[in-house]
Amino acid sequence: MRTLLISDLHLGIGRRHAVLECPRPRERLLAALEGIDRLVLLGDTIELLEGDRARSLEVAGPLLRALGERVEEIVLVPGNHDRPLISRWLRTRRAPLQIDTAVPLEATPVLARVSGWLARAAVSVRYPGVWLGAGVWATHGHYLDRHLLPYSSWGMTRGLLWRPTDERARPEQYERSPRGSARGRRPAWAHLPLELARAATMPAARRHLLRPEMAPLTGSVLGFQMRRASLPALGRVVDRLGVEADTVIFGHVHRLGPLAGDDPAQWRGPAGSPDLYNTGSWIYEPLLLHGACAPHPYWPGGAVLLDDGQPPRAIGLLDDLTAAELHGARRRR
Repeated sequence: MRTLLISDLHLGIGRRHAVLECPRPRERLLAALEGIDRLVLLGDTIELLEGDRARSLEVAGPLLRALGERVEEIVLVPGNHDRPLISRWLRTRRAPLQIDTAVPLEATPVLARVSGWLARAAVSVRYPGVWLGAGVWATHGHYLDRHLLPYSSWGMTRGLLWRPTDERARPEQYERSPRGSARGRRPAWAHLPLELARAATMPAARRHLLRPEMAPLTGSVLGFQMRRASLPALGRVVDRLGVEADTVIFGHVHRLGPLAGDDPAQWRGPAGSPDLYNTGSWIYEPLLLHGACAPHPYWPGGAVLLDDGQPPRAIGLLDDLTAAELHGARRRR
């Protein structure tokens, strides 16, 4: 079985950033599904946290229908930006969450609508993660934020400043809203570089904080944070949840990898296992990519390919498109 994992499409944030709202990248993704048996939408598929939710759903519908027509099976794993797909169900369920919990397709009205668009394929919804084979677990990855300081996916490693009450954590503990903030533990100025880096990846952030000309520096800062904070935090989540996997695939941080030139040792859990892979994103962010060209870890079009009997591969499906071509796709729409 050939499985393709993609995440962080953020459909609905607007054509300026979400490249799949433009014709050419959308056509490229659909073409890449030739020969793919299973597609995993690994979180933040639709932008339901920021902006106009109705518009996001309107934008997402045609693409999701097209995806459902091209593969036999689709697995949807909600993330933090499309958590409204299951938030009501999470609030009302009584059984504890497992690391691969099946979510009813009719769990919420909005999930029923989305799963209906995908229904030409065999659709399943799992949360907070899904087993994709022996030793392979995939999750959006937003739980890692709970191990960072400040509370964001680009913060410094939070270590033991937050830990579940038990030796092992349960998903419900990660679902709880954080109580209080650790920001007061450091001078305010110490967080500024981290918050500026975080702003570069958030579509609704105040754009005047950074200039596109700073993109190389911003990318370098984010790369450092990825190696020193986000990857160790994800490894801590896997360990705390007791996920006994050889391979863990996640999204959330928009950084495709590991790529050629990455240190493999940094893409492993704290004890040297599991191997970690990130699906990148389908967001074009000028504050990270100004003056850059592919291959680039933050270039839109990231995916992870799983082939039976082969190690996972992080691939860039839009690496042959230049920034000008991506912008051209926007102008033609």
